[in-house]
Amino acid sequence: METMYIFYDGKIVPENEVHISVRCKGFNYGLGCFEGIRAYWDEPGKQLYGFRMQEHYERLLQSCKTLYIPIPYTADELCRATAELLRKNQCRSTTYIRPLAFKGSNQIAPTLLDDDNRLVIYCQPMGNFAGKDELRVAVTSWERLSDNMLPPRTKPTAAYLNSGLASLEVVRRGYDEALFLTRSGHVCEGPGENVFMVRKGKLVTPPPSDNILEGITRDTVMTLAREELGMEVVERSITRTELYAAEEVFFSGTAMEVVAVVEVDDRTIGSGHQGPVCRQLKELFFQVATAKLKKYAGFCYPVY
Repeated sequence: METMYIFYDGKIVPENEVHISVRCKGFNYGLGCFEGIRAYWDEPGKQLYGFRMQEHYERLLQSCKTLYIPIPYTADELCRATAELLRKNQCRSTTYIRPLAFKGSNQIAPTLLDDDNRLVIYCQPMGNFAGKDELRVAVTSWERLSDNMLPPRTKPTAAYLNSGLASLEVVRRGYDEALFLTRSGHVCEGPGENVFMVRKGKLVTPPPSDNILEGITRDTVMTLAREELGMEVVERSITRTELYAAEEVFFSGTAMEVVAVVEVDDRTIGSGHQGPVCRQLKELFFQVATAKLKKYAGFCYPVY
C-alpha cells in the first residue's frame, strides 16, 4: 500500500503527517529507548503473529522507567495498538515493529527531567536480516558499554553508537558482524544480538552480569534447548579463546533470529558450517514463532 501508518502519541496517523523538530532532544542527544519486535506471517493459516509482544513491551516500559521517559500506556494497551497498526497497514508478511519512546522537548539542555515524553511505533516488512545463514565475525577493539555507563538491560538509542562503531570496524575489514568483549576480557554480545556456544555438549551463553541485553530471543532459545533438545544450558562468563574451541557458535536476536557463526577471528568453528544444535534450534524457533507448537502458543499474539 502507498500510505504507511504509524502510531504516534496515542493515535494511528499517516506517517507523512508526522514531523519531529531538528531541535528535538531525542535527535540531538539520543534521549530515547526502543524495542525491536517481529510479527511472523503464517501463510497456511493466513495469520500474523506478534512474537512475544507482551514481553517486548514490558521491557520497553522498564527501559522507560530506568531512563525516566514515562509513557502513559500498559503493555496490554501497546499490544492492542500494535495489532491495530499492523491491520491498518495490511501487513501480510513477516514484519519488523519498532516502538520508540523519546524526549521530544526542543530545550537545549540534555536533561531527562522535562515532561515532553513521546512514543512512536512504525513497522516494515523484514525477511532474513543477516542476508546469509553462516557468519564470519571478529572481536572489535571497541569495548561494550558497562552497567555504570549506560544500562545494558535497557535499549537506549544513544548506546547504539557503540554498536555502530563496532560494526563499522569489522565490516570494513571484511567480516559480517562484530563481537564485543567486556572490560575484563569476557565475551559479551554482538552489536545487536546475543551469542551462544556449544561446548562439550552444553549450551553456554554469557550471564547478565557481563553487560549483555537480556534478549527475549535469547530466552526463547534457552527454553527450547532445555525443553525440546534436553540440553544443559549454562549462563557463565566465556573467554575469547573458548569460542575458538567450541563445537558451534551462533547469534540470536529479534532482527538476527538464529544464525550460525562459522568463523571467529579467522578461526574456523567446528566443521566450518552451521552445526546440528543451531539448525535444530532455528527450526524449532520458526515453528514456535508461527504457532505450530501448541506448547508455546502463549508466545504468539494473533493480529487477524
